[in-house]
Amino acid sequence: MSSGSGAASAPAPDTYDAVSAPKTRKSSMFSSLKVRNYRLFFLGQVVSNTGTWMQRIAQDWLVLGLTGSATAVGITTALQFLPMLLFGLYGGVLVDRLPKRRTLLVTQTSMALTGIALAVLTLTGHVQVWHVYLAAFAVGLATVVDNPARQSFVSEMVGPDQLQNAVSLNSANFQSARLVGPAVAGLMITGVGTGWAFLANGLSFVAPIAGLLLMRARELYVVERAPRSKGQLREGLRYVAGRPELIWTIALAGFVSTFGFNFPVYLSAFADDVFRAGAGSYSLFNTLMAVGSLAGALLAARRGTARMRVLIAGAVAFGAMEMVAAFAPSLWLFALLMVPIGMFGMTVNVTANSSIQMSTDPAMRGRVMALYMMVFMGGAPLGAPIAGWITDAYGVRAGLAVGGAITAAAAVTIALLLARVGGMRLSVGWNRGHPQVRYVPRERREEQAATVA
Repeated sequence: MSSGSGAASAPAPDTYDAVSAPKTRKSSMFSSLKVRNYRLFFLGQVVSNTGTWMQRIAQDWLVLGLTGSATAVGITTALQFLPMLLFGLYGGVLVDRLPKRRTLLVTQTSMALTGIALAVLTLTGHVQVWHVYLAAFAVGLATVVDNPARQSFVSEMVGPDQLQNAVSLNSANFQSARLVGPAVAGLMITGVGTGWAFLANGLSFVAPIAGLLLMRARELYVVERAPRSKGQLREGLRYVAGRPELIWTIALAGFVSTFGFNFPVYLSAFADDVFRAGAGSYSLFNTLMAVGSLAGALLAARRGTARMRVLIAGAVAFGAMEMVAAFAPSLWLFALLMVPIGMFGMTVNVTANSSIQMSTDPAMRGRVMALYMMVFMGGAPLGAPIAGWITDAYGVRAGLAVGGAITAAAAVTIALLLARVGGMRLSVGWNRGHPQVRYVPRERREEQAATVA
């Protein structure tokens, strides 16, 4: 990442650095908010994320009211994620070519207009289900470019030193909105109707758009944009394929998303079929998981850098906690386990996101982040039918346990593969009475063996 015009980009760390990064000083939990441009961005996202969660709830409620069909609700969700699966990589190519701040102004404005249009149709009584389908697909198309642009623009606002902290605060921001948005949407839908929730979401985009317009361009970290040329999509894929620390991080994120993040399937089944406690317990499970996710994001904000061993340990712990929760004998124990599950899940998300950004050449960042988001966001729709089949055939406890086991096994396997590629080995020992797992060079063990001989 350049620190100014003509400055050299920071080199991406090699496999050894990605696997065993040196210790760095912990940063303040909110240190990146000292950067004016990022502070404007963050405050805008606080408002916009809350509106986005409001629209998600109102959208599902409206479709259910129009059709009485849960399948129609599923189609709406699928239409919103389908563009990312189909065109996500092409969105990354565009992001690498275009100025990110101007790109975000376009995508944020388009999503605002979509929300306002849906509000007008609903408030005037002319809305039909195909209107909602079309709006969901339009938002999905904007997300194809908006998502990688937002992810990669963070580094241009704060630079490499504050990147981990800023990515973590973005996640904390999103999780806070996840707690507030649905509650506000519920009150608004009950009090004045779904149309006003859509309008509130459309108007909420005024905050991030204003933040982008108020930014000081001279304080952004300069990044050389990729010139328009043929084969840039293949170039991005070759770049990832040639970097083990990138391809295995993305692969691990894919395993976690596909097999570990199927909570809509698992939590509803635990609430209804296992504990027979109804919708209230389902809401409790989701709330406690959001609390854990928020805590995980804030803890990640204190770390000065993203380490591969943190990612691996987080994924193993996430899978292990899911296996423990699968056999929880009581509702309250299961509910309490949602907090560490949310915390470790967010640790994986934040660490993977920031480590990929810090390990990627700035000219490639849009394409690499698009691939990461496509794998991470596309995993849940692919894994949900598998989780549903296991749950129907063998019970929800088996489904959650299998998902956790696959996640933990994938993390351990990738850890061993990365150690082998980096000429490392896994060392398990004790340090001041506490267990310690770390990577050490293979030569150290060979030297010790030679000394003993």
